[in-house]
Amino acid sequence: MKEKIQEKLMKIQRELCDLSHKIHENPELGFEEHKAVQWQTEILRSHGFHVETPYAGMETAYKATFKLGEDGPCIAFLAEYDALKGMGHACGHNLIASMSIGAAIGLVKAAEGLNGRIVVLGCPAEETMGGKIIMLNNGGFKDIDFVMMLHPGNENIVGRGGLACTEIDIEFKGAAAHSKEPEEGVNALTAIISVFNGTDILRQTWPEGVKINGIITAGGTASNIIPDFAAARFTIRAKTAKYIEKMIEDIQKVVNAAALITGAKHTVTTGLIFSERYPNAVMRRVFTQNMALLGETMLPAPAGMAMGSSDFSNISMVIPGIHEYVAIAPLEVKNHTIEFVAAATSPKSDEMLLQGAKALAMTGYDILTDQSLRTEIYEEFHATVPAGK
Repeated sequence: MKEKIQEKLMKIQRELCDLSHKIHENPELGFEEHKAVQWQTEILRSHGFHVETPYAGMETAYKATFKLGEDGPCIAFLAEYDALKGMGHACGHNLIASMSIGAAIGLVKAAEGLNGRIVVLGCPAEETMGGKIIMLNNGGFKDIDFVMMLHPGNENIVGRGGLACTEIDIEFKGAAAHSKEPEEGVNALTAIISVFNGTDILRQTWPEGVKINGIITAGGTASNIIPDFAAARFTIRAKTAKYIEKMIEDIQKVVNAAALITGAKHTVTTGLIFSERYPNAVMRRVFTQNMALLGETMLPAPAGMAMGSSDFSNISMVIPGIHEYVAIAPLEVKNHTIEFVAAATSPKSDEMLLQGAKALAMTGYDILTDQSLRTEIYEEFHATVPAGK
């Protein structure tokens, strides 16, 4: 049956590569991915999937379902397709969408007579607004039993975690004055600078691995005018979402202190919290075995490997899943660079698109047909994930 999956995917390789290239050539930012959604759903409908879009309260989200039979598990492949502002597909989301769609179609073609549901969830705005978190909060992952996706990178890596993360926007409103009489005004920029100084003090109280970076987004318009408005945005990361909540409280205290010192009024707005990631070890093992059948070696994420953040992590808190990485570029080429934009439609990327789709579909087949494997996956999930206990 796994050979059949491979054969079916070989037959639609050109269709999948064309999809990847079209999305790449027409980059759309988060919540603006209308063309990408249209192209994906057209392919899925042509292969017998029932498509719902808009979905989970978002115009550029979708759910494509193929019902195999009564009962049985529901396996979802997650598609991403948003681009980076000013850079295009420097994170290769065109490949994520195409691999997941290919995996779903390949699995359906080989799963005749089995019970269960095969789903592709179109997830917008991963780079900006945490589309999967919004989908989760709106019930978009209801009745999904297992989730899988692959991310392009510069190594074949499994088991890579992710840090918890959020953004904090801080604004101060003061009173303008001529710089010859600064005492007549309330300097909003001084308040913002005080917050930066305060966060530097906070670093000493936070454990190793906590990260905070900020920029001033507004700080006045002329050097001889006391700024009446200033703003900053901070990105904070930590090992757990629980510790992110503590960091928010700490930063709020610094903001309060800056307001008290300067007399400026403040507003603090916190974005969605991206949780830490819990990749499922059992699903990872099965996926690694399937990649080996295709001649691909997957390496475990080394200790101390740098980790970013993703809204997939929030899904991993409630549903067993994997978010693995396949190499489409040399080690020196990093995500979120111009060089990676070119790599995302290279011959190597087309090759790994097919390999990734095959291995995802084969892993889905293993889960679909093996009750004991499904039990083992959930046992690992409940033993590892705080939300799953």
